[in-house]
Amino acid sequence: MDPETDIPGSDPFPYGCPQQRHSLSSILSVHRRLSPPQPPPPHSMNSFTIQSFAGLSTSTPSSKPLSLKSSPSTKMEQLRITKPDDWHLHLRDGDLLQFVAPHSAGHFGRAIVMPNLKPPVTTAAAAVEYRERILKALPPDASFSPLMTLYLTDNTSPEEIGIARRSGVIFAVKLYPAGATTNSQDGVTDIFGKCLPVLEQMIEHNMPLLVHGEVTDPSVDTFDREKVFIKTILAPLIQKLPKLKVVMEHITTSDAVEFVQSCPEGSVAATVTPQHLLLNRNALFQGGLQPHSYCLPVLKRETHRQAIVAAVTSGSRRFFLGTDSAPHERRRKESSCGCAGIYSAPVALSLYAKVFEEAGALDKLEAFTSFNGPDFYGLPRNKSKIVLRKKPWEVPESYKFASGEIIPMFAGQTLDWIPTEAAD
Repeated sequence: MDPETDIPGSDPFPYGCPQQRHSLSSILSVHRRLSPPQPPPPHSMNSFTIQSFAGLSTSTPSSKPLSLKSSPSTKMEQLRITKPDDWHLHLRDGDLLQFVAPHSAGHFGRAIVMPNLKPPVTTAAAAVEYRERILKALPPDASFSPLMTLYLTDNTSPEEIGIARRSGVIFAVKLYPAGATTNSQDGVTDIFGKCLPVLEQMIEHNMPLLVHGEVTDPSVDTFDREKVFIKTILAPLIQKLPKLKVVMEHITTSDAVEFVQSCPEGSVAATVTPQHLLLNRNALFQGGLQPHSYCLPVLKRETHRQAIVAAVTSGSRRFFLGTDSAPHERRRKESSCGCAGIYSAPVALSLYAKVFEEAGALDKLEAFTSFNGPDFYGLPRNKSKIVLRKKPWEVPESYKFASGEIIPMFAGQTLDWIPTEAAD
């Protein structure tokens, strides 16, 4: 029997949060519904508008479903939304940082910056120094705020959490199981035995734990690592510390969707990447081995992709944008031991718009990109706007920088939506 197939007649999610349970079939029904999309909930309608390229506009608070189809009187549509944030971003360091930071700053107002450098960012002092390097790499006119994180280790002290909170620039702590992904060798080996005092301090300071949700036991199949992590680590952890705020990063499976939906809203949330919304594991092998489609967590079956799309486009507040944009030099991807990571920062907003348009849910895009993340973190929503214009454009085949080149997601392909700064 396929390990990713539910056993007939069994509970499809036996390890959900005890406080609340939801059926995945109810989530999928949203995606399969043939009727027009319903108006979004009030939290997602604050500033979403649709405008034609000719300048005509219609406000969305209406009793009628939105229509985004072109007509002879409207040359192309555009979406004016609150400027998004990226709640999971890798900016690297050195020459690579200098090159990639402007890409994210051009489209996003803020970003949760991952701490898996060499050496990792394990202290508040190191995070403050890294933030200064990021700010220096930005264009002079950039209005971009890096939100820093700490790298959790077996030796992190509870006192460091208080120092981090008082710094005013550190907003979360990242859990990497040791060996799970890029630069995770210094990660946690025993969260229950060595990290509980730190996690208790995080509750005191209302600081979320950001989880790379995969086990690293070599006896567990690669495609089951997320499911097993939820069952053996994450669910028991939340049961032990129910007041701990958790973001399950870059979810890849229907199991993760079901788990997040089973927990009380506001306690557990998830970031979702463009690759896990648009690609399944076939993308790794089409026309030969495709290193630029290789990321961790690895792409999964089509059924999992559909479940994630259904959850994200349903309007649920539990899911928000996190690109997991992870640049690697081309020669490090196209090698005998290629690095895991997909570079999506320059194309992410175009790809998310593609997903929501194909699902008939563009009216819910703004909440996913711009509202749900800051609401979960307890931060104010951005005040500025960004415009997504319906105008085909071709993604560059590569981006060259001082030390090499990077291949972006969807390199050489044509996308239909292009983001620009909104004129106030």
